Amino acid sequence: MTNHYDVIIAGGGAAGLYAALNLPASLRVLLICKRELTLCNSALAQGGIAGVYDSPEDDVQLHKQDTLVAGGFKNNTETLSILVNEAAQDIGRIIDLGVEFDRNPDGSLHRTLEGGHSKHRIFHHKDATGFEIVSKLLQTVRTLPNVEILENTLLCGVAKTGTGFSVDTLHEGTYTAFHSHFLLLATGGIGRVYEFTTNSAIATGDGITFAYELGAPIKNLSLVQFHPTAFNNRHTRECFLISEAVRGEGAYLLNAAGERFMQRYDDRLELAPRDVVSHAIILESRRQDSQEFYLDISHKDPEFLKHRFPMIYENLLKQGYDLTTDRIPIFPCQHYLMGGIDVNADSRTALDRLYAAGECSHTGVHGNNRLASNSLLEALVFSRHAATDIAKHLSEVPDTFEEHSFPHDPDAPPIPQGLRTEIRHIMQHSYFVIPDKEAAAAGFERVARIRQMLLEGNYRINADYIEAKSLATVAYLILKEVI
Repeated sequence: MTNHYDVIIAGGGAAGLYAALNLPASLRVLLICKRELTLCNSALAQGGIAGVYDSPEDDVQLHKQDTLVAGGFKNNTETLSILVNEAAQDIGRIIDLGVEFDRNPDGSLHRTLEGGHSKHRIFHHKDATGFEIVSKLLQTVRTLPNVEILENTLLCGVAKTGTGFSVDTLHEGTYTAFHSHFLLLATGGIGRVYEFTTNSAIATGDGITFAYELGAPIKNLSLVQFHPTAFNNRHTRECFLISEAVRGEGAYLLNAAGERFMQRYDDRLELAPRDVVSHAIILESRRQDSQEFYLDISHKDPEFLKHRFPMIYENLLKQGYDLTTDRIPIFPCQHYLMGGIDVNADSRTALDRLYAAGECSHTGVHGNNRLASNSLLEALVFSRHAATDIAKHLSEVPDTFEEHSFPHDPDAPPIPQGLRTEIRHIMQHSYFVIPDKEAAAAGFERVARIRQMLLEGNYRINADYIEAKSLATVAYLILKEVI
């Protein structure tokens, strides 16, 4: 294996994989994954991918309008137009790559409805769409002779060089530096900065942290989306998501008294956008002085539910609940990040040859709140733009590589215990659905001290250190915007 590549991609979710297969075959590409390739937020996506594709009853302007409404009209209209107009191109491409979306009895593609959408435009594979897409993308990428994949490899550091970038990695106890002309960060979200999240274990904001340390602008990091219907057992940090599509198929939201309550807060009832529903649950929680809430779809045909939501059905059975007969306990929980590494319409940052795509990026398409099932679409459309833009700038890079070395102290001590737990507690209690400005101000001062201690201290560079530094940096940037 060479240590020199044209492009290094950090992250193996939908954005990273799709970028890899859209890059010219003549380029040497290294794709680095923090853990195994299917452990990512993309693979956890249940609902589907939104888009107007072979849809005579729908229109891209309707998709655009629904996205604007959900985003509070704070969306970047340039990138949003790209998103909705190019959806058909990328949905068609992944179908050609073997992605199997559910179909109607006549063979036509089935489309479901989710909160905030005015039309049935969500293409899905049962309730495991993200895993289906990631799996099929991975199958294709594995066949590409120009792409090398490193799984279970931690990104420890990134340095800008005169010819591109050097990245420091840790794999099975060995540190290795790789060098490239272009770097694409596709490292996902920030969910682990909260006590409870629907995100995977790797969602610690590493890419955002490295971009910030390099000097790339970070924008709107305080725009955090809380999904209203996470399974509420409060015993595990990773909360199992009950897809928005369940409400799209007719599920009711019930309070502690077993009553529907959304009529008090929004005329769209259970099909209001996520932020509206999450706010309604918190307000209803305060009104009733209870955090007991339920999702109920037991009035629907049991066989339909088992077929439509097999993964949700099986996972709930493991927790002692039957989707077809029981009320399912739910409560809002951290789910998605609308802000991130600021990029243009081609996923290019302000830093030469640095790109970002997927949840770690800020394209502005989502505005203040993401419309359901637009995330997988954003990952595909703008990672393809990144690959295309990299190809356009190949003639500008030299043939040589400038290397940066990353020193490591084998005797450096580990980080102090409890820092990550403290950061998560601060975020959960100061900036959750309805922020507490006073707690946020106090929390900002504390995470700023933690971050400074980690940056200035001589600690062992390993997974614990990188996660703690990333969580501290993300919390610092979020709360800085809030106060």
